[in-house]
Amino acid sequence: MKQFDPMTYLPGMEQIDSDIMPQVTNILREFSPETYTGEDVSKALLACEGNCSPQAYAALLSPAAVPFLEEMARAAQHETRRWFGNSVSLYTPLYIANYCENHCTYCGFSCHHKIKRGKLSLDEIRREAEMLAATGLEEILVLTGECRSQSSVEYIGEAITLLKDYFAVIGIEIYPLNINEYRHLQLCGADYVSIYQETYDLALYEQLHVSGPKRCYPYRFYSAERAFMGGMRGVSFGALLGLGDFRRDCFAAGLHAYFTQKKYPQAEVAFSFPRIRPVQGEAAQGTDVTERNLLQAMLAARLFMPFAGITVSTRERPGFRDAAAGLTATKISAGVSVGVGGHSDEQKGDPQFVIADDRSVAEIRNMLAQNGLQPVFLDYIRV
Repeated sequence: MKQFDPMTYLPGMEQIDSDIMPQVTNILREFSPETYTGEDVSKALLACEGNCSPQAYAALLSPAAVPFLEEMARAAQHETRRWFGNSVSLYTPLYIANYCENHCTYCGFSCHHKIKRGKLSLDEIRREAEMLAATGLEEILVLTGECRSQSSVEYIGEAITLLKDYFAVIGIEIYPLNINEYRHLQLCGADYVSIYQETYDLALYEQLHVSGPKRCYPYRFYSAERAFMGGMRGVSFGALLGLGDFRRDCFAAGLHAYFTQKKYPQAEVAFSFPRIRPVQGEAAQGTDVTERNLLQAMLAARLFMPFAGITVSTRERPGFRDAAAGLTATKISAGVSVGVGGHSDEQKGDPQFVIADDRSVAEIRNMLAQNGLQPVFLDYIRV
């Protein structure tokens, strides 16, 4: 597929009437992280004791906030305990296909990578489900590469219908859909959508997404709204840290979630700020985002939207994940494989990236308990 203007919709891409993208873009345009002072950060921390504004969130993401990380951590943990108690939810991803029609320069599933491609049959999905359910997990996140021809909405819906017999909560991390398609998957049993803008820097977005449907920036941006309009109860927002300026991308992701939640008061919003990881045989690309940077982003997100879930993934090393759980993170993955069919004896497709924490469900559960936290396998009952 040839390059096209990243603001241009392709045939079949649904357009909705929304002003959220201009709101985010206009505020982001004025965001200058280097202009904030320690006094601004102190005022922001005081403001977050009541109602944290986007302006306060900006200060907490600035370089001036780095000396305040311990204070931010105490405040963030207070909010985490206030809204979530000492509970941390467990889940695992389930990759059912890795075919992709996008050329994204940073992704292991990019159509230009010569990797082993695979797609699970319904029988193979059932075997994966049985193995995962035996660990006690009640929540999974279903993932595919972004390829409608190999991973159709109908195929994904059949997989969700099957998985509903094994799991109480099902998320999806797939290509963007139209409203009626999200509604179809919700009726099949999907509960929430994880979809990340990757970067909110439009010029960089155009550079990184060389070809394929993902190149359309606004269609991806408005996926969250279409998901809510299609009946999904939750959406996870985020950016892939390391592609661009992490402070600006985290600020934009926070604004994206903030304005969406205000427009859809019933919406359940969550955050995940994964850092870029190496793909098989290659070093990680992108800028260097440290663990301290990531911690700052997670703490600021907790203070900005204290009721939002925050996930810490296996892209991070065990020590960081252990520290983040209960401090600001409320969901943690366990027993993870990022290959297609990776939980069975024979993996059908290569993984998307190299994980940093391969601990089992039992090991993660025990770690949480040893840290005085409550491992939660089920926090939602569908009626």
